[in-house]
Amino acid sequence: MKLYRDTGVVLRTYRLGEADRIVVLFTELHGKVRAVAKGVRKTQSKFGSRLEPASHVRLLLHKGRDLDIVSQADLVDTSVQLRSDLDRLTQAMAVLEVVDQMSLDREPDEQRYRMLVGVLRTLEDRPSPLVVPAFFWKLLAAEGVRPELDCCVACGDDEAPLVAFDTDQGGVLCRTCRRGSPLSADALELMRQVLGGALNAALAAPATSATHEVAHLATRSMEHHLERRLRAVAMFETR
Repeated sequence: MKLYRDTGVVLRTYRLGEADRIVVLFTELHGKVRAVAKGVRKTQSKFGSRLEPASHVRLLLHKGRDLDIVSQADLVDTSVQLRSDLDRLTQAMAVLEVVDQMSLDREPDEQRYRMLVGVLRTLEDRPSPLVVPAFFWKLLAAEGVRPELDCCVACGDDEAPLVAFDTDQGGVLCRTCRRGSPLSADALELMRQVLGGALNAALAAPATSATHEVAHLATRSMEHHLERRLRAVAMFETR
């Protein structure tokens, strides 16, 4: 078996036998990797606590035929605040679920890896109502499905007031063409900030009905893209 090193984030885990665990990771160099962590469910395990969902770890792995084997795992970030706050942790679970669903095994994507590490660190350091929704929008844009926010996606009018958002058509709509979900001017401005280079300004916004709109539309748009409901859709939509 080939030995290799990488850095990654634990997306999810599940039990294997009486003492082992299968760990699904999104790594910097190898993309999504599935590996067996042997004996981690035993109380004397050296690194079991380091391989929990949302852990950012440096890894030494043996490449296997179907599943790799974790030989070593060391924490890069401790994420104390993230793990001690249910709201932040729930938001992190939504992020992990989306990355897991959008990623194919062993398909490297360094941009997605950097985005994943960045959003988890932001949740740790400065949580905001729009951290996760902004991640969803930016991930969709990186996938080539950036929403149209500057003109009516149906008729192309760029002067009429834009008052609705339709996930099927992937953009905003004017009064004449409106369908889908109502969209306030404040929510539209926040979405333009997220996708137009003013992310910090959007993240500084306090929780309002507009941030709730943006979060709701981000989740619905991501679910539309994935063609499935997100199990971890969570507190950030109801705050």
